[in-house]
Amino acid sequence: MRQLNKQRHNKNSDIAVELINTQLKKHLTTGNLLNALLFIAVVVLLFVPSAKAFLLRGLMKTGFFQPEVSSPIKPVQVPDINFRDAQGQTVTLSELKGKVVFINFWATWCPPCLAEMPAINALHQKLSRNKNIVFLMADADGSPERASLFLQNKQYNLPVYAATTAVPANVSGGTIPTTVVLNKKGEMVYHHEGVADYTNDKFATYLQQLSAE
Repeated sequence: MRQLNKQRHNKNSDIAVELINTQLKKHLTTGNLLNALLFIAVVVLLFVPSAKAFLLRGLMKTGFFQPEVSSPIKPVQVPDINFRDAQGQTVTLSELKGKVVFINFWATWCPPCLAEMPAINALHQKLSRNKNIVFLMADADGSPERASLFLQNKQYNLPVYAATTAVPANVSGGTIPTTVVLNKKGEMVYHHEGVADYTNDKFATYLQQLSAE
């Protein structure tokens, strides 16, 4: 009797396995597999900042996200803003008049910010000998200490600050990344919201021309 029950059990198990295999073969089509992979890719892009940054960086290399400098905006005077770095040193925009100021509002958790960081780092290195051009990487979370350490770990050599006074909405309205450029008079002459490829030679030339005015 026990042997008979065992045989029946094994037979039922075999039938169950066969049914499962049949259902898998029926539903696991190429189309379903592709849909599943697409779903996984979307989830990764949504919840893994470095993955989305990698994708955006790849698009940059194909020519997307080029900064537009051929039609500069009408110069807008910007009120004084105070910034503090990781060492507690402060600087104000009024103190930087006479220099071209490149300001990037960003955050460590922002994929587009991370995507354009190598380009900004390359631009900073390219123009490092021009003492009339200043870079301010303004951490949107207000923690230059943490943001500076983050960039150091990524081997980026960029000056990190945080605004300690109110930033006007026309300078940065909350969208990150936001990049602005001030001319030597302290006027905003470039404003861009979103990711951009600042390795663009035209952009470097634009900053150099401003510094020579």
